Amino acid sequence: MEHNDLEILRHSASHIMAMAVKKLFPDAKLAIGPAIEEGFYYDFELPRPLTEEDLPKIEAEMTEIIKKDIPFERLELSKEKASQLLENAGEKYKTELLREIPDAQVSFYKNGDFTDMCRGPHISSTGKIKAFKLLKIAGAYWRGDEKNAMLQRIYGTAFNTKKELDEYVTRMEEALKRDHRRLGKELDLFNIYHEQAGAGLVYYHPKGAALRGVIEDTLKKEHRKRGYQQVVIPHIAKIDLWNTSGHTGYYKENMYFMNIDEQEYVLKPMNCPGHILIFNRKINSYRELPVRFFELGTVYRYERSGVLHGLMRVRGFTQDDAHIFCTQEQLQDEIAKTIDFAFDMIKKFGFEDFKVFLATRPESYVGTEENWKSATKALEDAMKAKGIEYDVDPGAGVFYGPKIDVKLKDAIGRFWQGPTIQVDFNNPERFDLSYIGEDGAHHRPVMIHRVVLGSMERFIGVLTEHYAGAFPFWLAPVQAVVLPIADRHNDHAQKIAELLREKDIRVETDERREKIGLKIREAQMQKVPYMLVVGDKEVELGSVAVRSREKGDLGVRSLEDFLKEAGA
Repeated sequence: MEHNDLEILRHSASHIMAMAVKKLFPDAKLAIGPAIEEGFYYDFELPRPLTEEDLPKIEAEMTEIIKKDIPFERLELSKEKASQLLENAGEKYKTELLREIPDAQVSFYKNGDFTDMCRGPHISSTGKIKAFKLLKIAGAYWRGDEKNAMLQRIYGTAFNTKKELDEYVTRMEEALKRDHRRLGKELDLFNIYHEQAGAGLVYYHPKGAALRGVIEDTLKKEHRKRGYQQVVIPHIAKIDLWNTSGHTGYYKENMYFMNIDEQEYVLKPMNCPGHILIFNRKINSYRELPVRFFELGTVYRYERSGVLHGLMRVRGFTQDDAHIFCTQEQLQDEIAKTIDFAFDMIKKFGFEDFKVFLATRPESYVGTEENWKSATKALEDAMKAKGIEYDVDPGAGVFYGPKIDVKLKDAIGRFWQGPTIQVDFNNPERFDLSYIGEDGAHHRPVMIHRVVLGSMERFIGVLTEHYAGAFPFWLAPVQAVVLPIADRHNDHAQKIAELLREKDIRVETDERREKIGLKIREAQMQKVPYMLVVGDKEVELGSVAVRSREKGDLGVRSLEDFLKEAGA
């Protein structure tokens, strides 16, 4: 089935779900019910909160509607008649939507005694739905605005065959097992202390901080190898800086403002203006270009509470952010090097499959069309020169420039946002950046914005789900745990741990007076790569009994042999 056909099928399924809900709850008010990437949803105002126990009842009612094979009939009404129909039915949310439709005629779809305002299209009749399932209930503010009423959203999905639906359900069950929010708690990696500290703000526990530390150390090392200079900028700046960059004009709804000494300041939503100030601190020569600044820069962006999602969508996050200032002649080579860097890094962390997109100019933007065309062409030329296949994502660029987006494919086939590479002719003009060329005259540099992993928060969330929390040895927050069988073995266990720390191995000891089988099981559940058991024999030989998370019992080994086994 083509994507458009599947979208129509799912949109039709959302209408069938609305029919079923109205049958079970006659006082329900309808809001919106679109098809989405992997299914559909419908938002309702209902007389009582729904529970998971309601879903089978709604599914049963939907099944009856499908069995009856009721036709979808399209109706065209004038706005006046449509308004009367909706107001008489008490459909206040649909009435609000109707007021914003500019057309003189409005389309409705009728199934028996159920009628819904909708642009369509739909399948010919309800019986065309062959496989569907309702998935979950969630809250959703009307029109995504927390000042509006909280509605109840029912998610579902539909496929052309039961086989496809079963495969999807299996995939979702696997995704649930891998959910980074659940694993974050079980493995004691992080938490978001919503009630005490606020939504969308991540607190890394020691194990999560250890994982993040490995990633950040790797990033710093790889950037140094490629000629980047690390910089650090403050977390706030006067509003003047953001007026110059264009953020207050094009990004204001995502920014946090504060008043200090009767002046307006902004909690930085992006790092680029700070890096520009550092570049502009002196007169730059063409001989110094390209200049590559790198920072693990923390930024803060206002996200509505309804879209916050674990580590994947937060209000405070750190980016492996870099800005390259180069000549026009250097631009394509710098883009090519950045693409290579990004691909090298995502492969290093275990992602072999990915998709590449060219995100073009959005409706709201700064700069001239000529600059946008030049920037877009530079990205296209670099990808074509490297033979990279890509799709165009119309209007998905940021307000100051087009970008290359790389989406990572995880272990169960889902795609996640990864590296981005943006070309910017606009900020160099807005900040009046220049360098002295070979001719002794002032010239305007070009600016590249890029991340090779992206947000640390999102990347750690994706990484956790990709590996289902069972990180490879080099990434694991705890690489080995030493398990003494009895108290008399504790000294040897501590000695082993100290020797491993000297080798830069992240190690813990478990000296609890518990049975060794329990200690092993708990270490296994914590997904520790290696368990090193210490008993009388190991104390006598100065060795450890090695157990692998993946391979089970590996037998008694010297510490040197264990380190070789682990690849440390």
